Amino acid sequence: MLDPAPKWTFLTNHAHVLLCLARCPNLRMRDIAVAVGITERAVQRIVADLRAEGYIQQRRQGRCNTYEVDMGRHLKHPLEAHRRIADLMGLILGSELGE
Repeated sequence: MLDPAPKWTFLTNHAHVLLCLARCPNLRMRDIAVAVGITERAVQRIVADLRAEGYIQQRRQGRCNTYEVDMGRHLKHPLEAHRRIADLMGLILGSELGE
């Protein structure tokens, strides 16, 4: 059972949103907000950040959005910039990504 209100986490909310989208590309903002434990508005801002930086692409399918995570992009911080998004996703999601 996960602690419902951890005081801190090792990953940022940006990473958590990215993990949610990698796991389920058509997840609704509302569902991401619940999973991450932030507001829907915060998820919208994070998705906008990730889109602006090229980490995700958004496609409209009917009334829903589908997101594609660019697994080839490198992480942003200098300490982990030698690693790709695929490395992080693989570490956390493992076989859920088909690896």
